[in-house]
Amino acid sequence: MSENNESERYKAGMAVRRQVLGDAHVDRATAQMTEFDTDFQTFITEGAWGSVWSRPHFTKRERSIVTIALLAALGQDDEVAMHVRATRNTGATMDDIKEALMHVAVYAGVPAANHAIKIVKKTYAEMDADPEPRK
Repeated sequence: MSENNESERYKAGMAVRRQVLGDAHVDRATAQMTEFDTDFQTFITEGAWGSVWSRPHFTKRERSIVTIALLAALGQDDEVAMHVRATRNTGATMDDIKEALMHVAVYAGVPAANHAIKIVKKTYAEMDADPEPRK
């Protein structure tokens, strides 16, 4: 999508995406875009970030907690790790994530929660080793 053709929803979504995931992550994702996934990247920027994550009712912290729980329940390992890293920007705490994963255990199953806990622990260890958030 060229800059001249960016919708307001895309611009809002990109701003929220950068707030949550950080500039470095978004810059890497943007640099890796090809003709094949440009439409998809536009879709998630407008839909996920420009629509859902931009809604006013939940805080970024609350959206972060809900997102991690859903991704854990669905077994989306890479996305769980990415959103755990994003907690540096959203304000969700380790205790928030622990409680969310307890809900995952009850409503999506102990194996899903157990697997997510391993991913979260590994991700927090990596974050502790690199304490500076990547902007």
